[in-house]
Amino acid sequence: MPVFRLLSVILLLGLLVGPAMSATVLAADPPRRACLSKAEQRAAVTAHRAIPLAQAIISMRKHGLRVEVVRAQLCPRDAGLVYVLTLLARSGKVTRVTVDAANGELINGR
Repeated sequence: MPVFRLLSVILLLGLLVGPAMSATVLAADPPRRACLSKAEQRAAVTAHRAIPLAQAIISMRKHGLRVEVVRAQLCPRDAGLVYVLTLLARSGKVTRVTVDAANGELINGR
């Protein structure tokens, strides 16, 4: 009988301490966001780390892309920042292009 009681206490302690320890580990390592928030985007443009979104769209259109921009995100990539633009063509096709946020060059897309 004492063995079962000892095992019960160990199991109970494991159940109580385990979630507390994992919560501590999770709190110490916050999840990494893929893209910048609106405030971070404004700060990057103000600090001249990124061109304004309008310039990125103009640069994309210089490559012959006549589409509607549905979504735009400024995301870290390698050593710099890129705009990830979700586009809607007149045909209804949705595509994504990546524009270098430092100089407006089209990285991938058509």
